[in-house]
Amino acid sequence: MPAGSYRRSYDDNSFGVFLEGWLIRQEQYLEELLVAQDTFDEETEEGVIGDLISRVLAHYQEYYEEKSRMSHRNVFLVFSPTWFTPLERTFLWITGFKPGLAFTLVTDSVNDLSGNQVQRINRLRYETKIEEKSLTDELAKIQESVAAPPLMELARRIGMQLLYTDGINIEITDGDENIETLKSAMENVVTDADRLRTRTAERVVGVLSPLQSLRFLTAAAQLQLRLRMMGMQREAERQQNEASNGW
Repeated sequence: MPAGSYRRSYDDNSFGVFLEGWLIRQEQYLEELLVAQDTFDEETEEGVIGDLISRVLAHYQEYYEEKSRMSHRNVFLVFSPTWFTPLERTFLWITGFKPGLAFTLVTDSVNDLSGNQVQRINRLRYETKIEEKSLTDELAKIQESVAAPPLMELARRIGMQLLYTDGINIEITDGDENIETLKSAMENVVTDADRLRTRTAERVVGVLSPLQSLRFLTAAAQLQLRLRMMGMQREAERQQNEASNGW
C-alpha cells in the first residue's frame, strides 16, 4: 500500500462490539473472584487460585491485544474513543487507566500487607510514577510537534475518514509524510502506556499473596464495571432529557 494511503480492513465499530463481549466476560470473572474469596481457606488448592488469577490477567491481555490492533487501524480514534461514555473518558490517561491507579486499589482493598510488601509496593509505585511522567512528557512532545493548525486538521480529517469510509483508499496528498510520522509516534506511546499498565498489574500481583491478589483484581473489575454502568446511566438520562425537551 503506498505511503499516505489507508484502507479500513473492517468496521472500526468492531472494537465497540469486542468491548461489549469483553465486559460480559469481565462480569463473569468478577463473580468467580468473589466466590473464590468467599470460599478461600488455607486448604484451598493454591493451583486453583493461581489458575483463576492467570485467567483474569490473560483476560486483560486480550483487551490490550485487540486495542493494539485498533490503534494500528486508527490511532486517532483510540485517543478519542467512541466506545466509552463521557464519564469513562474522564478517567483516561493515554487511552486507558493510569497505571498508578493499581496502587490506590491495593490501598483500598488490601489491609494486611506485611512490612516487606509495603516496601516493595512503595518502590514499585515510585518506579511506575517515573515511567508515567516519561510517557506524559513524550505525549506532550508529540502534541507540540503537531500544534500547527493545518496538521492538526489533517489528523482530525484522517481519523474521521478512517472511521466512516468503507473499504475505500484514502489518498493523502498534503502532509502525508508528517501524518505517517504522527501516526507512528502516537501508536508507539499507546503501546508503551499499555505495556506499563500490564507490567504494573503483573508486578503488583507478584508482590501480593493469592488472597490479596483476589481482592486487588476484584476491586479493579468492580471499579471498571461501576464506571461503565454509571456512564451508561448518565447517557440514557441525557438522551431522555433531550428527547423530552424536543431536541
